[in-house]
Amino acid sequence: MFKASVIALSLLAPLAASLPLPASAAVDIGVAIRIPPPAPRYEVVPAPRPGFVWVPGYWAWRGNQHVWIGGTWVAGRPGYVYNHPHWVERNGQWYFTGGHWARHDKDRDGVPNARDSDRDGDGVPNWVDRHPNSTGR
Repeated sequence: MFKASVIALSLLAPLAASLPLPASAAVDIGVAIRIPPPAPRYEVVPAPRPGFVWVPGYWAWRGNQHVWIGGTWVAGRPGYVYNHPHWVERNGQWYFTGGHWARHDKDRDGVPNARDSDRDGDGVPNWVDRHPNSTGR
């Protein structure tokens, strides 16, 4: 039984590697490539869908070439912001990060954390500050 499981797993593993990654996973392919991705393709964005976020298409690296992955809808997550898949160039090398969800509003006041960490400058983060807009002056 164990031997059959190992054989089945060894046959399925290459297939699993070629499947698209889930939209909620932050993925750095861990491989530096020297070939920059082509310019993004133009896609017509469908009409908005309540409770969903549009993820535009992007270039993925598959089998030693860039392959276009078309845009799609992903279910929204309240309190999170979706970071789109993207390529980053560092020192002549290109690195890919897959799309993923990131928390963006710890205090749930509707203001993203990047602009909301300490509005009144008292040194207390807004999400634990009883009076985040009071300067105390």
